[in-house]
Amino acid sequence: MRKRMACLLCALTLLVTGCAYAVRQSQPSDEDVYQLYYAVEDLEMVQGGDAISAETIPVTQLDPLPTREMAEALLTVLLEGPDTAALRSPIPAGTKLLGLEISGQHAHVDLSAPYGALSGIALTIADYCITLTLTQLPEITVVSITVEGQPLAYRNSQNFTAHDVLLSSTADVIRTLDVSLYFLDGAGSLVPEQRTLELYEGDTQALSLINALVSGPHGKGLSSALPEQFSVLSVWQEEGVCYLNLPSALLTDSTQTPEQQSLTVTALVNSLCSLDSVDSVQILVDGELRSFYGSISIEGLLYPTAS
Repeated sequence: MRKRMACLLCALTLLVTGCAYAVRQSQPSDEDVYQLYYAVEDLEMVQGGDAISAETIPVTQLDPLPTREMAEALLTVLLEGPDTAALRSPIPAGTKLLGLEISGQHAHVDLSAPYGALSGIALTIADYCITLTLTQLPEITVVSITVEGQPLAYRNSQNFTAHDVLLSSTADVIRTLDVSLYFLDGAGSLVPEQRTLELYEGDTQALSLINALVSGPHGKGLSSALPEQFSVLSVWQEEGVCYLNLPSALLTDSTQTPEQQSLTVTALVNSLCSLDSVDSVQILVDGELRSFYGSISIEGLLYPTAS
């Protein structure tokens, strides 16, 4: 705790030149207490408690700190991770604060590329750890978070408040979802792995399925049919069609053979069509229709096939 309090005080000193911010034993001062929010390391240990918890940081300052500088100081320390062993940072290692703007009661936080790798429940928890940390400042009520200046397209909302529903280990699971995820067996054929996914507040069925597919199989002897650098820009459903928006970089991936490209497309389509609400898949590239994924046709609606 001493280390983290000193770290925050150091951040205050560096951020505000010319103002007296320090712990001075020789004269009276007021001590403010701030919370840094992190994910709980082991949900089984919290007996139904929240998936997010906080470390308390006391800060002694002689004068009120401007809102932007205080917010930047809190974020700087938050990105360093917790001291408490029972907590972990939900923010990917190497994430940097690129910018912070305060407009009225709205804080806009811009982070570096590693944050963009988050999705699903992991992204939700990280977003709310940042939001809860900043909205304890009375001047901030709304937080938005971008990555290198761009919003993450697969969020349901781009603005967050402390009054939004927080996540707990059991009570906030909205429902479970039975799906079939397609992976490669030892012979190189696609086989279904039955999985039950937990959907939390803000999760969609299609995105939860894609996240599970990207995470890889649970069963022994199975492997992913997706290329190593596979990623998704967005995914959504409309009237029985699942729209899967991929980055154009995947089309220039020369590491996959035509057979591997075919297995990738089939694994995606068959997995998504295991959802009761999905009959077919439309693959987009950077939001536009394309005819081919490598040498494999992706023109028109794609339907599940036998592997």
